[in-house]
Amino acid sequence: MPELSYCSAIEIAKQIRERKISSKEALDYFLKRIEALDKPINSVVTIDAERARREAEGADAELSRGDIRGPLHGVPMTVKDSFQTVGMRTTSGAPELANFIPTEDAWPVARLREAGAIIFGKTNLPIYAGDLQSYNEVFGTTNNPYDLSRSPGGSSGGSAAALACGFTPLELGSDIGGSIRLPSHMSGVVGHKPSYGIVPAHGQIPGPAGTLTLADLAVVGPMARTVDDLKLGLDILAGPNRWERVAWQLKLPKPRRRSLKQYRIAAWLDDPRCRIEPEVRDLLEKAARSLSDAGATIDYDARPAFTLEKVSATFSALLQAALAGGNTPAEIEEFAATPGDSPVARSNRLLALRHRQWLSYNERRLQMRKRWEEFFTQWDAILMPVMPCAAIPHDHSEPAASRIAIVNGEQRPYWDLGTWMAPAGACYLPATVVPVGRLSVGLPVGIQIAGPYLEDRTTLDIAKRLLAITGGCPRPPGF
Repeated sequence: MPELSYCSAIEIAKQIRERKISSKEALDYFLKRIEALDKPINSVVTIDAERARREAEGADAELSRGDIRGPLHGVPMTVKDSFQTVGMRTTSGAPELANFIPTEDAWPVARLREAGAIIFGKTNLPIYAGDLQSYNEVFGTTNNPYDLSRSPGGSSGGSAAALACGFTPLELGSDIGGSIRLPSHMSGVVGHKPSYGIVPAHGQIPGPAGTLTLADLAVVGPMARTVDDLKLGLDILAGPNRWERVAWQLKLPKPRRRSLKQYRIAAWLDDPRCRIEPEVRDLLEKAARSLSDAGATIDYDARPAFTLEKVSATFSALLQAALAGGNTPAEIEEFAATPGDSPVARSNRLLALRHRQWLSYNERRLQMRKRWEEFFTQWDAILMPVMPCAAIPHDHSEPAASRIAIVNGEQRPYWDLGTWMAPAGACYLPATVVPVGRLSVGLPVGIQIAGPYLEDRTTLDIAKRLLAITGGCPRPPGF
């Protein structure tokens, strides 16, 4: 049987269709690999092998009759443990959900199954997907496969680590404050944050099981090791939600250009608001130059008509408001009264944002979306950092807002690590992350390619071209 660990989902689906391997053989391959190699990483935290084998055998039987359910027919894969999976434990890292068995699939999971995927396991995350590291009381800590003392990122950290280790060919992640983009960068894989609103996320936890609210800023998207798999994942996942499906259709535009020589790309690779470590910046600049050398027009001075400081402040306020739904009225009042100017105090007061204040921040967001519209009449996409540094050491001290990050030898507030999530996140833009190299210590570094709203295929097209130049996703030592 061929080695499947670093095959793409598309390649595995092709091998299954051509009867070179069976779905059950592919499943057993990944189960054995996880059993042999995942213990020090701790990325796949729930496995339902018995059910998955039945489903794989069913897929093989269907294929023998000439029936193919979809483009992922028989392909084994894992999904982030925030997505409900019927009959399979879904905890979102919360002790109170340690034994929760959903009776229905989250909508994105259902779409993957309809496309033929065999969901055999769940990957780790922080409790309620609320951190940029992946650890919880239920399953413990997920380690970065490039350096066990560091985080693979969060909240889709188990997803990214499992992909990096070759435990799954495709993953389902979610992103409200960077939870697809940050772990893709820290673990050396590819991830796509779709335009807001094009992938229905019903059935994700948080909120509580059965919640119908689709949170502001929050999106669901694919993670993988090839951009073609991201494209396929988006094709499968995108569509109307339960409220709009009667009349709503989605037809994403094709990439803006047919070749790199036609692309006009801005490069916003550093900023006084969130300085990038020199070695990280060197890799970002090298990636931009490689696009230029291939014929693309790259402009290092082009910017939208707002500052990183303004968009990050707006994003922070909208993000905290979106995350506050699980708090009681009494907790909100207590947060609102928090005195002082510490990171914890500021975070607490944003959690207690009044509706009139939210409306003001929302108007700021809409004004910045308009500035992006104007910007993208001149430019097709923009390159940005994902983080000011590479994967960070584990730090589980509480509260998270009081943590300190070390960037280029300087102390910075922990949540500053997500500053570069703001320009695309606050304004609902699509953003694709691909690795562009590794630091001298071996840690991977990714770049963020953001584009116009609903023009996801443009950022994916540029990402594919760039990844081909930079040599694809790296493999961690020992994997």
